Amino acid sequence: MAQKGGNLKTRLRRRSRVLAQIARALRLFVPMLRDVLRGRYRPVPWPAMLWMLAALAYLVSPLDLIPDVLVLVGVLDDAVIVGWLLTRVDAALAPYRAWREGGVGANEDDASMT
Repeated sequence: MAQKGGNLKTRLRRRSRVLAQIARALRLFVPMLRDVLRGRYRPVPWPAMLWMLAALAYLVSPLDLIPDVLVLVGVLDDAVIVGWLLTRVDAALAPYRAWREGGVGANEDDASMT
């Protein structure tokens, strides 16, 4: 029984980490896009952009793994798949996050060319 509680606690902690990744991806994507468009951040993080495009396409697409007509299950599958895609966005934004927090990496190549 104690092990069951430990497993539940571990699963909840893991899920909260995933939710934090999703929130972080959503908070960072728009500022990253703005920095890329203004030329302040290079190289362009294409994987993050593609993962975000996939998440948006899945949300607006009428084709689903489980149709939304099955209300609870249909919406749940959307949340799980889009959540997983957003964790991929978060992982792809790691270099941008490092650049933003410490100014490391991204524009060093541009500086050496001038």
